Amino acid sequence: MKPYSNLNGDSGVRAYLPGPDAIAIEFVDGSVYLYTVDSAGAAAIATMRRLAENGRGLSAYISQQVREAYAEKLR
Repeated sequence: MKPYSNLNGDSGVRAYLPGPDAIAIEFVDGSVYLYTVDSAGAAAIATMRRLAENGRGLSAYISQQVREAYAEKLR
């Protein structure tokens, strides 16, 4: 996992791990969710990767756009 920069300082995201067709997100409560192209769509995964790399807006995007469109809860 890569640490999430959290430039706003108030994100619910701790870390992320991008893959070719997916992204795993670790939240501050320790839970880890896997979002895939099949579960959330290619555009959403691309946006989540971009936001993760930029260190801003990922938690808000997840809560407002993809919500429960995860493929599985890993932890």
